[in-house]
Amino acid sequence: MEIPTNWTFETKEVANGFDRHVREQLPWYDLATDALKHVARHYIPENGLVYDIGASTGNIGRALQSVLEARNAKLIGIEPSEEMCKIYDAPGDVVCTKAEDYIFEGFDLAVVFLSLMFVEPRKRVPLMTKLRHACRPGGAIIVFDKLEPTAGYVSTILYRLTLAGKRAAGVDANEIIEKELSLCGVQRPITEDQLAGSFVNWFKFGNFAGYIIERPA
Repeated sequence: MEIPTNWTFETKEVANGFDRHVREQLPWYDLATDALKHVARHYIPENGLVYDIGASTGNIGRALQSVLEARNAKLIGIEPSEEMCKIYDAPGDVVCTKAEDYIFEGFDLAVVFLSLMFVEPRKRVPLMTKLRHACRPGGAIIVFDKLEPTAGYVSTILYRLTLAGKRAAGVDANEIIEKELSLCGVQRPITEDQLAGSFVNWFKFGNFAGYIIERPA
């Protein structure tokens, strides 16, 4: 897949090549997906409602399919890219809109997987606050995203860990550089205060982390 000069999910080439591309760029992508599936099934009740926010082609929906079917739960994908929505392949429905503009029904689980970093920083706290209010008692929001690097030498080590993983997956060095430069101003890592409240950290690899935000029963 040719890397756009300015990264976008709005081209047919990027959408069609996304599933392969993301697994090359993030070698632990499937591991994180499987771990998220394990966490998610603890919060999906009979006849429940699940949101997949930043659904892309339906990776999370496909991972949760067996749980959704066994519990007669409904999944709604929220995806702003029209090209991604055209090839969405997962249970449930997909709505082509930005999560910031969507009015959420009361839900049992919302998954925000590698998508908050593409939301404008000033809109992240309002979005997370809106999700917290819509989450039903006993439900949860699962966030998995890239963090702003920590200060000092550790940040260099963690960045190199990510680069090493990409090279081990066979990604060409020029493609790694092109992708990093294309993301300038488009992808901005999150900070934990943008989660708008308390959370539990459940996954960490380099500068990527997963969080569980529960709504007490």
